Amino acid sequence: MKKRSINILLPTIICFTLITGCTKLKDKSYTDIVAEQFIPTSDDVAALLGTSYGSWRAVLNLNRTYWTIQEETTDAFLKACKANMSFCEEIHTFAHFHTWKTDEAAFADIWRTAFEGVTNCNRVLFQIESGEIPLEDDAKVVLVSELRTLRASYYYVLCDVFGNVPIVDRYDVPAGFLPEQNTRLEVFNFMVKEITESLPNLSDERNTTTYGRFNNKWSANALLAKIYLNAEVWAGTPEWEKCIAACDAIINSTLFSLEPIQANCFKLQNENSVENIWMIPYGGQKYGFRSNVHIYALPAEAQQVYDLQVPGWGGLVAIPQFIDTYDPDDKRLTGGAWLRGQLISSSGETIYVSRGDSVGKPFNIVNTVPSITHSEDMHGYRPIKYEVAKGEHPGYMENDAPMARYAEILMMKAESLMRLGRPGAGALVTEVRMRNFDDPAKATVTDEQLLETSTYDYGLRDTYPGSPYYGTTHETEPILYGRFLDELGWEFAGEAHRRTDMIRFGVYNTRSRLSFKATGQTHTDLGPIPLREMNTNSNLKQNPGYN
Repeated sequence: MKKRSINILLPTIICFTLITGCTKLKDKSYTDIVAEQFIPTSDDVAALLGTSYGSWRAVLNLNRTYWTIQEETTDAFLKACKANMSFCEEIHTFAHFHTWKTDEAAFADIWRTAFEGVTNCNRVLFQIESGEIPLEDDAKVVLVSELRTLRASYYYVLCDVFGNVPIVDRYDVPAGFLPEQNTRLEVFNFMVKEITESLPNLSDERNTTTYGRFNNKWSANALLAKIYLNAEVWAGTPEWEKCIAACDAIINSTLFSLEPIQANCFKLQNENSVENIWMIPYGGQKYGFRSNVHIYALPAEAQQVYDLQVPGWGGLVAIPQFIDTYDPDDKRLTGGAWLRGQLISSSGETIYVSRGDSVGKPFNIVNTVPSITHSEDMHGYRPIKYEVAKGEHPGYMENDAPMARYAEILMMKAESLMRLGRPGAGALVTEVRMRNFDDPAKATVTDEQLLETSTYDYGLRDTYPGSPYYGTTHETEPILYGRFLDELGWEFAGEAHRRTDMIRFGVYNTRSRLSFKATGQTHTDLGPIPLREMNTNSNLKQNPGYN
């Protein structure tokens, strides 16, 4: 009989060492394992799945990818030009102004890495179904269900960002295959079908064997709830009841709860958090799992605070109008999620500004950004929600990334109840708020208050006279459910939520902030199909509004 080889690349095994360790597979080849010599056990499954899961790290946050689009295009963050002239180029300002073109690298990278994830899932599914990966019947059913759900998670990103993308659900395609483009509704229905058909076969457990994987009902239901939450935008019909049902499956399991301190969800070793559900495991510089949020955010002088191997670049800052929405007693503002105030070195010394017009002054980070075109290094709070590893390279992330926390489950159920006009949203939001205030009265919010408009003072706030975007305006038209949108911003700042939330609440392109003057042109709710994909697949049609 002809020997068939199974591609199991070494990075696959390395990636999942963090979760389960790996079984050494002895063979003369380091990249191929002969099928007749390989009968996988439960210990081998994580290694087999490694590349299928590994694409998520690149999708989420490698250079300008999903995190960039989800946060820097919104009212929460931007990359501002600093004294060292970093972040002044168009490639760093496109996000704030929504001026991206079809060749913008961020969208090209999201498309590429997400479809790499889809292809990796399809490959292993093909190897299982063809018998190249021999499994017992029960194990086969479970693994196929896990991979179908994981594949749906990549389509979650593709549906969110691009809408109309090809559904590719097989690996054995003919040479020169060009997939047909599907509608956003078809992609939505595909994701729901994949998850709902897989759910009965997934585990009820929550332990080390389910961590960072879709082999359990809880990660799958969290993903399903997120899809249903956006059904009205993505599919044209709201699915609030189904979102509630997916959330209730997790709530009623009693396997998850809120951390007493939100920061526990983002510690360097956060794998034991009682709150985190769907996780993207990272492993720091040792394993090469790079995340650029810290290196973009931390100013060069912060190297002395954390004893970092290299300095940060410092341009990623919070938009002051967003910071101003926080209650000053909210621990999500004061509890360490933001680098602000006077910088002090690890040895206890005052740090001073080393460049720009403020050189020689104490490095005191303030909630001011004059313009996207001009700001000093000390302008703008820096996001450090994920604990910074001291003595490490700031571009490599030790913390695992929560894609769904128990707080989000409560908030998704609350939003669904609110939009259905049913009681209970205020109690759920209050439950999330309680850990963030010493005064219970400040933590309490009612159903009626969630219906109020946003506290965000929208409008232009470009105060640098030389800026082409100079001006101050105030946009006071009420926002339906605006207070709830505020709650989402306070709880999930920097977690790759904000763009999707703003679109769902209808304010992504209709409200100005800092140097961005809203146009109301909603075509940028969807990103462009990348130019290189359009050039290689004649079956693709560009999203409206892009040339």
